[in-house]
Amino acid sequence: MGFPVGFLWGAGTAAHQVEGANDANDWWEWENDPNSPIAGPSGRACDHWTRYPADLDILAGMGLNSYRFSVEWSRVEPAEGVVSAAALDHYRHVCEAARARGLEPIVTFHHFTTPAWVARAGGWCEAKTATLFARFTETVSAYLRGTFNYAITINEPNIVAAFGYELGFFPPGLRDLSRKEQAARTLIAAHHEARAAIRRAAPGVRVGLGISMNEWGALPGYGAHMLQLRGSMEDVYLEATRGDDFVGVQNYTRLHVGPDGIVGPPPGSRMTQIGFEFRPEALGVTVRRAAEMTGLPVMVTENGICTLDDGERIEFTERALKSLEPCLAEGVDLLGYLHWSALDSFEWVLGYWPRYGLIEVDFDTQARTPRASGRWLGRVAQANAVVAA
Repeated sequence: MGFPVGFLWGAGTAAHQVEGANDANDWWEWENDPNSPIAGPSGRACDHWTRYPADLDILAGMGLNSYRFSVEWSRVEPAEGVVSAAALDHYRHVCEAARARGLEPIVTFHHFTTPAWVARAGGWCEAKTATLFARFTETVSAYLRGTFNYAITINEPNIVAAFGYELGFFPPGLRDLSRKEQAARTLIAAHHEARAAIRRAAPGVRVGLGISMNEWGALPGYGAHMLQLRGSMEDVYLEATRGDDFVGVQNYTRLHVGPDGIVGPPPGSRMTQIGFEFRPEALGVTVRRAAEMTGLPVMVTENGICTLDDGERIEFTERALKSLEPCLAEGVDLLGYLHWSALDSFEWVLGYWPRYGLIEVDFDTQARTPRASGRWLGRVAQANAVVAA
């Protein structure tokens, strides 16, 4: 089965994971805190801040037609009310460079990192953060106007809230359910305010929210518990997309629920490098559910596998793409597939050892090596259909 005309085939990055030296945000402080659970600091990452033209050359050379990246809020507004013209110029140049290479820019305005000055004032537990974020998105959108057509306000707000305020994996490292619920409300409000701000500043840009979604399973007798967990982790955010132009689905695996909440996959399950269940078909399940719950067009804004075996990356991606074919046959309005990730990069609390990239990065030399999986996905993009590896 072919994919729709104009389908977006791309790959993504996040500013803090690839740019390097993003030293004015909460993650930089978190990763340099000896008491945090992080594997190590991001440092210069992939030096994508300066190397982005060459990286875009590789993606375009593979045959892809889109590139998702994020604007680092702390670079644009390093202190409250102080806007960096140089940072705005940089991100406009990224959009222009992508388009010059035939890559449609898909701009994310928040990908896990928050300026240190916002975090010190209470971060996402403070209602005013929603308005501060919307002001930032309006400033950036006005400057980028005419260079992009798709915007993602916030990347995985459900992960920001749960990991930062309930589980303690992300900054600010809290373990407080009530604070998590407060952060969730602020993040949803921020999405709504930012959506309006982007539309004011850049009319015609299609705006969505990128939500972490999983296929869910339950041990016998725990179906109701599974529905409760899924509701708090996903459904409240899906409901928050009413009025959006599309919903972004970000899927990697399937989760299982037992008496104590989320449990590991069944014994003997095939696993990825970081211990996720190898379940590429989960993508089709989540895309279908997102479409049914929201009634919106769907963009796969992240999907991929952490592995040292590039043949396994091709297998996973091929099976994931084939799981979308029934969705298309059922009439789901599917806009695109953005692989995670374009480059090997800093994987947050795990550091640098996980490998997700279509492009291999040697972090000592910064040398780039396109992987066979990227060349294969480029052939898929050119055919607009799944082709043999």
